[in-house]
Amino acid sequence: MHPSPGRDARILLLRGGAITMLSLGIRHGFGIFLRPMTLDLQWTRETFAFAIALQNLVWGLSQPFAGMLADRHGAGRILALGTACYAVGLALMAQSTTATQLALSAGVLIGLGLSGTYTIVIGVVGRAFPPERRSVALGVLGALASFGQFAMLPYGQSLISAVGWWWALLVLALNAALMLPLALPLARAKGHPAALAGSGQSIAEALGEAFRHRGFWLVTLGFFVCGFQIVFVATHFPAYLLDQGMSVDTGMIALALIGLANIPGAFLAGYLGARYSKRRLLVGIYLARALIIVAFLAAPPSPWSVYAFSIALGLVWLGTVPLTSGIVAQIFGVQYLSMLFGVVYLGHQIGAFLGGWIGGLVYDQTGAYLPVWLLAVGLSLAAAAANLLADEAALPRLRPLAGQA
Repeated sequence: MHPSPGRDARILLLRGGAITMLSLGIRHGFGIFLRPMTLDLQWTRETFAFAIALQNLVWGLSQPFAGMLADRHGAGRILALGTACYAVGLALMAQSTTATQLALSAGVLIGLGLSGTYTIVIGVVGRAFPPERRSVALGVLGALASFGQFAMLPYGQSLISAVGWWWALLVLALNAALMLPLALPLARAKGHPAALAGSGQSIAEALGEAFRHRGFWLVTLGFFVCGFQIVFVATHFPAYLLDQGMSVDTGMIALALIGLANIPGAFLAGYLGARYSKRRLLVGIYLARALIIVAFLAAPPSPWSVYAFSIALGLVWLGTVPLTSGIVAQIFGVQYLSMLFGVVYLGHQIGAFLGGWIGGLVYDQTGAYLPVWLLAVGLSLAAAAANLLADEAALPRLRPLAGQA
């Protein structure tokens, strides 16, 4: 007796979720290596920060091509190649003794590894479920990724405390290699018949169709803002709290709370996206981010205001991912979802680079982060307006088949 297509899709979702837990979980823990590596190797913090910024750029620039190859030749090969780049990059990061070596390992190789893992899984999962269940499945995927972010931070810190940063990176390299056996079954994954209906375009036709669609660029603009805000907070929030007279532990707890709160937040976004307009939900998320930041800046600084801010922001932290990828699938179908969402994700990563870089630049020039916080509020309002103006309706060739995505 063969397993049902629904059961196959759920198993694929769990395997894909495990890959994203490892991929994003390890990635979100790089900040805890900054201090021990720079002290031991006598690097400046800029040396480490540049390698991580380069990682985000390489990830973003290579993502559309990785998605195109996955859509054309199958996700399994790209996931295997991405896993290899990720694991080797971590191992070589441990061996790095110069800025160039760190940039090539932590920057280029791990950036390529990320482009060949996380967003490729989004395309596979998006094709595995029918339109009416796709948003919920992507929300579950986001929740699992958030759990990885929450769990890997204390795990990585415990490794550093127990065996030092060098061995910790090698252990993480072995952990990253576990993505390979998880990826192999995805090579044989078949799309749901209802999800694949209406396919048959060439890559050039799919790109041309997307590039001519105003909603595609408006959604990309919103995702740019998401990247800016997330990396600014992830990179500079602990330092901002230290400037406010709080402890290092407060910053660690704050980031962990963001990851923890994002688990229900990402799932809820996917659940609601299956029932309500995704673009209107995105409008709500970006407006909520603006209000949360303004309320935090207005409140007297204390650990409890920090924790409240972290939980509130965590609830809308990565809920943008299932909704944004869901809009792309809803408009254009899923045949080239990995590639088209890869283009949108490039916008996210450009924002991520600027969020990390501008945060440091403004602080060096002014001695404060307030201008960047206010910029984040203004960008949030711009993202809300962009998504409000976007058209999320399925293209005419897909409307008779798309159903309620």
